[in-house]
Amino acid sequence: MSKKSLLFLLLFCFLAACSSESSNSSPSENENSSSSETEDVEVIIDGMIHLTSGTTSIGSDDAEFKANERPAMQVKIEYDFYMGKSEVTCGEYSAIAKKTDIKTFGNCENDSLPITDLTYYDAVLFANAKSKVQGYDTVYSYTKAIFDSEDHCTNLEGIHFHTDVNGFRLPTEAEWVYAATKNWDIQKAWYSDNSDFKLHSVCRFSSDSTHNDSTEFCDMAGNAMEWVNDWLGAFRDTTVSNYAGAPNSGDLDERVVKGGYYSSSKAELNPYSRGDVYTVTSSTRAEYVGFRLAFGSISNPLWMADDGSSVTSVITPLANTETIKNLIGTYKAKLVFRNDLTGDISLLDYKNGSLSVQNISSGIQAFHPEISPDGNWVAYCTGLEGISGKSKLYVQSLESSQAILLDVESAAIPRWRVLESGDTVIVYVTDAGNNKEDATFQKNSTWQVPFTNGNFGTPEKIFTGAYHGGISEDRNLAVSGSRVLRARIQGKDTIWYAGEQACNVSMVMDGSKRTSFLDFGGETGKKFVGSSYSTHQRILIADSTGKLLQSVKAPSGYTFDHSEWATDGKNSLIITTLTNDNGAHTKIALVNLQDSSVTEIMEGEELWHPNLWIQKVKIIKQDTLSQDTTASDTTASDTVISEIPFELDPDSAGIYYNTSGAYSRAAAFRYKMEILWQYKDSANVVVLGSSHTYLGVNPLIFKDPYFAVNLAIGGATIQSNSSLFLNYILPHYKNLKYVILSIDIDRGSIEGVGNNNLFHEAYKSYPGYVYDQNHNYWKDGYPEGLSEATYDSPGPASTAKSHRATRGFFSESAKGWGNPYIANDSNWLDTYYDRYQTNLQTLKNFIQTCNENSIHIIGIITPQNPKYANTGAFGRSGLRRSEAPALIQEIADLSKDYPYFTLLDENKMGAHDYTDDMAKDTDHLSEAGAAQLTNRLDSLLRTLE
Repeated sequence: MSKKSLLFLLLFCFLAACSSESSNSSPSENENSSSSETEDVEVIIDGMIHLTSGTTSIGSDDAEFKANERPAMQVKIEYDFYMGKSEVTCGEYSAIAKKTDIKTFGNCENDSLPITDLTYYDAVLFANAKSKVQGYDTVYSYTKAIFDSEDHCTNLEGIHFHTDVNGFRLPTEAEWVYAATKNWDIQKAWYSDNSDFKLHSVCRFSSDSTHNDSTEFCDMAGNAMEWVNDWLGAFRDTTVSNYAGAPNSGDLDERVVKGGYYSSSKAELNPYSRGDVYTVTSSTRAEYVGFRLAFGSISNPLWMADDGSSVTSVITPLANTETIKNLIGTYKAKLVFRNDLTGDISLLDYKNGSLSVQNISSGIQAFHPEISPDGNWVAYCTGLEGISGKSKLYVQSLESSQAILLDVESAAIPRWRVLESGDTVIVYVTDAGNNKEDATFQKNSTWQVPFTNGNFGTPEKIFTGAYHGGISEDRNLAVSGSRVLRARIQGKDTIWYAGEQACNVSMVMDGSKRTSFLDFGGETGKKFVGSSYSTHQRILIADSTGKLLQSVKAPSGYTFDHSEWATDGKNSLIITTLTNDNGAHTKIALVNLQDSSVTEIMEGEELWHPNLWIQKVKIIKQDTLSQDTTASDTTASDTVISEIPFELDPDSAGIYYNTSGAYSRAAAFRYKMEILWQYKDSANVVVLGSSHTYLGVNPLIFKDPYFAVNLAIGGATIQSNSSLFLNYILPHYKNLKYVILSIDIDRGSIEGVGNNNLFHEAYKSYPGYVYDQNHNYWKDGYPEGLSEATYDSPGPASTAKSHRATRGFFSESAKGWGNPYIANDSNWLDTYYDRYQTNLQTLKNFIQTCNENSIHIIGIITPQNPKYANTGAFGRSGLRRSEAPALIQEIADLSKDYPYFTLLDENKMGAHDYTDDMAKDTDHLSEAGAAQLTNRLDSLLRTLE
């Protein structure tokens, strides 16, 4: 049995003993105890503990904690729930799997050990399966499950957490901390002086001196790190009731993990830690991450956004970016709508890839939003269709919360137009009330106002009558509906649809002058359809004369509302809300007129007035782009597709990121690939390696004649870097003269699999890499347009911002070296000597290839905490200090056989000159440290010329 297996077994044996042994300590003796009294806890039979309402603190005010773990936030838990006494074990998992359709298995060496190496989605599916087996409703719903080649679930499309359901689920972070701090104690943990072996405390069994009955507590510290239910969000110095995490996934789909694991340092074992060394997403898995279950509904849950705003319900995207791409033909789409619970306008940018719904307006009761033709602005008003009265019209950037007011007496129902002159205008009406009476209708009018560079021009009256349903490009047709369907044809007013009631009138802007609208089950509609139907049960389409062309029926149990044409270019899509039998607008759906299908894409409590902007495609000749043209030279509203003999597949080319992929660092790597293609003809220095060079080498500091890009990535191994170099860099970087590569000898035991090597298996989750592989990585010739396609592909906006301007370098502020800790057994070389030799041989092959191509390769050992000199370990990832010098010398001696290789040891076994203000943490440099290292590399390169 391996040491890790033995350790797990020992820990679990301690856990099992918790059911029959007691401790002399009471919870009140622990300084981290919750304010709740021990008497609030009651043991139940089925392996879970009953917890009643109380208060706990999540987060800390200690400056030593990470930014996302501060400040301390008080949480009131105002409901009862149950918490598993231990993590789900391999045996428990297997028993449920045999009774259900679960195929996924994680890391299991013994039925009594916690099951690990599972994604968040794997844990969710298990919770649902256990609920089914035990006769409960399932807490999580979803529309589609996506699995990788090992049957791990990497995405649950449309996942929704039903807080009102009594069933098995993952605990919230607040619940986890509440249970953990009942009896948090790691004082019994055993550490050897050199941290070669660690045994952490597990659960404590306490006897309350004031009660005859003993009380049982949970194992929460050490053993395995644990998934909880929450998305990662910011804390506030406040008190929150029934906190359930962030309301959305944010740019990176980050989740919270708790509790530390068998190799965690003592400092890491605290109830407030919320993450791992690297970014944790829903599709992440690691051999030390497991989960425990909670049970019970959550009364009046509250989610809190990073800006401190809170919501009592969440808005759930039901379709991921791939589904949207299949529906509309592109990833480049933006959806805005009114959240009627708050009155705000919300935005979902599908190109961002993260499916994070953001509120973009605040403090304004906003209705009828519409995105500008270039996709950069949104206009909305304070008036509502069918309601007479004054209305204000605002425009704001989708990147800013500042609203720009149109200074007129009243303006409602904004619609964007691009005139033949190329000018962009907004059409609006002075009143959007009931249009049934001629006299009332004629008192109002339709106007347009130019809008350029964030400024309004002078409003111009177009004609009398409030035609807010749209105006044709030639201005020969205008429509309106708010009781009756009115049309203005070549200057003459008329009424369509036999004067029957109609609303939600919208004209498509494709030259066909078709109009969509909803009715009230009128006689004209019944005659056209051939059967009776209820109010708003059908979307009706009329031609330019008012003649009915088509109708689409709403899904069973729903009716339509707020229907509008999407700017899809195909002119066949309508965006609409779906209203349930209770009159609540709970879903947004996309209607395809080509096949009458209705696809649900968003779910919430009250979603109004959706508007879907889809980026149009413009075909231009290749010779209109100069050789130096980059994707940044094109406009946001036009995708450049080159007319060349080989046509790139838009479904695959450059698509290096999606939310269903299995690689936790896919977002960063997507932008590394963009940088790779963008600078393939100009860069002569490429930085590769792990997070040590990712954070440690700044390309912008190199001086002429050096032009560098940083393609290093967190967690990468020599195998990953070798694959990237051989398949992408060497064939395409014709001016390459220098490679800078991190030499992480303390990580020499890591195999090039899983999250340590994208190119092992995880790449298969992303169309772009598979497409490249199927075309031999374009070694026979680079396909023009691939760089532009990559630039335009989905990816988190925050990652784009942090990577594009720095050519791949990630800047971190200084937090000091801190106290050294060792994540792995320092004796790993004894166990994994063969693995180290395999990695060393891969490095030798890499160096040999560079040597054969006259490319200088600089191996860099980056600085780590100088205090490791006082331990038995070389660095954060272990390795006995006594073994390190010989290994370093062996690598340095490679220069004898390969003259293009140079080893630069900036760590010097801890005797370096990188001060606290140059350190991000115990083994990474801050921005200042990166500046010093990069300047030294620049000087070294000049000696190699």
